[in-house]
Amino acid sequence: MTLTIAAPHWRAALSVLASLSLLSVLMFCPGPGRADEDSEAALRRLQDLSLAVEALARKVNPAVVEIMVSGYGVSVDRKAASGRIAKKVAGGSGVLLDSEGYIVTNAHVIEGAEDILVRLTPPGMKSPGQGSILGSSGDMLPATLLGQDAETDLAVLKIDASGLPYLELADIAELRQGGLVFAFGSPLGLENSVSMGVVSSVARQLAPEAPMIYIQTDAAINPGNSGGPLVDIYGRVVGINTMIFSQSGGNEGIGFAAPSHIVETVYGNIRERGRVRRGFIGTSAQTITPLMARGLGLPVDEGVILSDVSPGSPAAEAGLLVGDIVTRLDGRLMENGRQLDVNLYFKEIGGTVNVGYLRDGEARETSVKVIERPETVSPLGELPDLQTNLIPGLGVVAVTLTEDLARRLKGLRGESGVVVAALAGALGNAATPLRSGDVIYAVNGARVGSIESLRAFVDGTVAGQPLVLQVERQGRLIFMVMLKG
Repeated sequence: MTLTIAAPHWRAALSVLASLSLLSVLMFCPGPGRADEDSEAALRRLQDLSLAVEALARKVNPAVVEIMVSGYGVSVDRKAASGRIAKKVAGGSGVLLDSEGYIVTNAHVIEGAEDILVRLTPPGMKSPGQGSILGSSGDMLPATLLGQDAETDLAVLKIDASGLPYLELADIAELRQGGLVFAFGSPLGLENSVSMGVVSSVARQLAPEAPMIYIQTDAAINPGNSGGPLVDIYGRVVGINTMIFSQSGGNEGIGFAAPSHIVETVYGNIRERGRVRRGFIGTSAQTITPLMARGLGLPVDEGVILSDVSPGSPAAEAGLLVGDIVTRLDGRLMENGRQLDVNLYFKEIGGTVNVGYLRDGEARETSVKVIERPETVSPLGELPDLQTNLIPGLGVVAVTLTEDLARRLKGLRGESGVVVAALAGALGNAATPLRSGDVIYAVNGARVGSIESLRAFVDGTVAGQPLVLQVERQGRLIFMVMLKG
């Protein structure tokens, strides 16, 4: 299903919008003696521009949704260097990419969600003068999270509906700096909003070696726009609005959207298998800089150097070493570290790639097997289940220290205990002095080797009784005194 607009001026207006320079239109100012017909022609061009934007909004809005989530999440207390469980009620935006109810949004919009609701845009648009200027609310439907991808901050939802309006993804190769774009969504909960701007940059990397790139735009993006579409003049999705740079917390003309080709890959992977599969050979790559080249005495001052080759990985088995300079991947010139990593993402799992590289100034080649990149997780993994892992008397959510978790936390002083995953003062003891990452070994001198034994001990004491915890924090053992909540 594709969207059409029943408006005779639609194609003509889009043609005008595509061909005119917005700046020249807005700056047109007839001088003394200019013919009246010239002024009328300029006005008609402005009218065409306005009509085109109106038609674009009518096309895009039905496919844009408002997302509301509720649940528990971890908020970070920077001063206390700890995480805290808190009730979360938040919202954002999304866009339908399929008539059967598949929606793309940002992963951070649905983070910690137990319930997800989607408000559809009401069908039909009133003509001027017909009915109230305030539109009616659209249907509210529950949504299922099909999957999310932390690296790209994208997620895919599904609602039980069909025959819905949807938008198509744009070809990112057609995007140009200075091109007109429009941000749709629900900024600050104000649904069905649209703002206009230009493409400030077609590819912006926000940190050196970061795998993700963004479209930068000055179209107004505010909290609540996250997950909504950034569209071109034809109503195609060029990106998913993701974040802003701001000193005030509001729009300052520096917004970023995940580009359509990345959205397409993540969306397709999640629809097919519920997660994103990325090719990997076991290397870490960095972009060579002139200073790096000079310090290491490299034969080139640009390109890609391997900063790590994991033992036992396909790259190690193929003979690659730290310090090798990768020049080509399957014949394609490699110019920066991100390019190498991202090109490997799309290689067939189980297949091979040909890596061209320099070692001691000598050009070499090797064939390397591609495996699936392991998932990157925090040592504590995902937020534990509240019902199973909550200890109200201590005001924490915790997990039993296992051999695997001990290996990931590295260098712990004890072999058994309980690890604090997050604080949960709102659900228990709000006065807890514990922090995320603390390891509890004993309570009142009694060893605790599991979350069950810790809960049993705490539950067996009365409210107000002192609890002396033996805790390891950042490599140091300390006694921590608190009262049971």
